[in-house]
Amino acid sequence: MIPAIVLAAGKSSRMGRPKAALSLPGGDTFITRIVRTFKAASVDDVIVVVGHDATAVVDAFAASDLEARFVDNPDYEQGQLSSLLAGLGVVDRPGVVAALVTLVDVPLVSAETVRAVVDRYRATRAPIVRPVRGSQHGHPVLIDRSLFEAIRRADPAIGAKAVIRANVSQAGDVAVDDDGAFADADTPEEYERLLDRPS
Repeated sequence: MIPAIVLAAGKSSRMGRPKAALSLPGGDTFITRIVRTFKAASVDDVIVVVGHDATAVVDAFAASDLEARFVDNPDYEQGQLSSLLAGLGVVDRPGVVAALVTLVDVPLVSAETVRAVVDRYRATRAPIVRPVRGSQHGHPVLIDRSLFEAIRRADPAIGAKAVIRANVSQAGDVAVDDDGAFADADTPEEYERLLDRPS
């Protein structure tokens, strides 16, 4: 089993409102688009980690016909690593071989990219699998279960990045032609640019 963790607990301070609840053309919000994409890629278990303004995030999802599990991270102000640890605490169980991780501000990843990441992992068992385009690396990132403990021991000031960087490999880098895998929105200006992209 390879579940997915969506990190949606932050304050969205630069955006000024919860990014998970931002709307996209076609009626989706950021959070419903991400969950819909995972489901379309046959990822059945999707965990959304919430924290700041959790009610707004849950409400943005509740009107959809989708299913996901919501996990509250009361320590969200300690940074992104705390949310990843909250998600791992839910998914780390017998039968789980890895976890997909993405940020709520990267909503336009395609289901084809998710499938490509999972397929590369199944073919290579690389400890980290991620979509790449030239020097860019995007989302979702797949983390093998063998690295979960190293992430739990990671320095909160650095987060999981050091563990990921130490375990990337040519085998785990999947070249994709998917603008959505690399397009994030942290500010109102980036959100406007995101809306202008083909979805």
